[in-house]
Amino acid sequence: MVETVIEIDGLTKRYGDVLALDNLSLTVPRGIIFGFLGPNGAGKTTAINLLLGLTGPTSGSASVLGFDTVTESGRVRERVGVLLDDNGLYDQLSAYENLEFYTRIWQIPQELAQARIKDMLSDLDLWSRRDDRAGSWSRGMRQRLALARAQLHQPELLFLDEPTAGLDVIAAQDVRTRLSAAAESGTTIFLTTHNMAEAEQLCAQVAIIDAGRLMAVGEPSTILSSSGYAVRIDGHNLDTAADAIADRPDVLSCVAESGQIRLTLTEPDPSEVVRALIEAGASVYEVRRGNRLEDAFIEFVKPGHGQPKSESTGRHR
Repeated sequence: MVETVIEIDGLTKRYGDVLALDNLSLTVPRGIIFGFLGPNGAGKTTAINLLLGLTGPTSGSASVLGFDTVTESGRVRERVGVLLDDNGLYDQLSAYENLEFYTRIWQIPQELAQARIKDMLSDLDLWSRRDDRAGSWSRGMRQRLALARAQLHQPELLFLDEPTAGLDVIAAQDVRTRLSAAAESGTTIFLTTHNMAEAEQLCAQVAIIDAGRLMAVGEPSTILSSSGYAVRIDGHNLDTAADAIADRPDVLSCVAESGQIRLTLTEPDPSEVVRALIEAGASVYEVRRGNRLEDAFIEFVKPGHGQPKSESTGRHR
């Protein structure tokens, strides 16, 4: 049986008349990067606050690393690393002083703390600049330092909220590389991101929530196939030919506009649909297969989507 680090069972949170989280149930296995995805206001921050024991649920329960998030919230926070909206750095302190301050909070013995700080700054290629004020650094360098801060006490589980937001391409890729390395070394990462390509690249499993409800959970490839396969076709006379394929059983949706057809198919291979378009008199210039996680995400959270979908209904193991 796969060991889990997070167990959520029917977690619900109301703020007055607002239902922020609606009967959420899922599990997170140990040693993976788990993507927790949703649009703004979906309930992601509420869920994290509940998992950290910063607020209590209206109903339901959750455990993190085997500890109840209500009755043992202090023990949860002792054992996890957190990097949310605030990076936790002090601009007037040097990089070294920032990390040293947190080793004291975590009560790491001085000799061990000094060795760990040197190792982490060296690994980040920041040791030579350890005496620079953190406030003088670029956003990418500060984010790398913030990740080091979150991992100083070597937590089993990291909660990360948009760790690459606002970073340039090189800095963002550096952060992703470090997250992958952390997961490979056994750290579990609970990641929120609006970058669907990033989630698809990094995450072994993802959950999609909307309006506080779980819409889908599972491996990215499973979620992609459950939402259909996105295809874009460019050509001539497509508007007329679209009527010939709209009712095919392998076509879930068909939108024709401006010399282009956007399709959602039940199968990854669009060749039969392309053949049908040509037989109907269309000229096909280009076929692009999408079906990225972003397409699936939009399908799950768009207005009027209907009932939640998931790899397995309710709790996922």
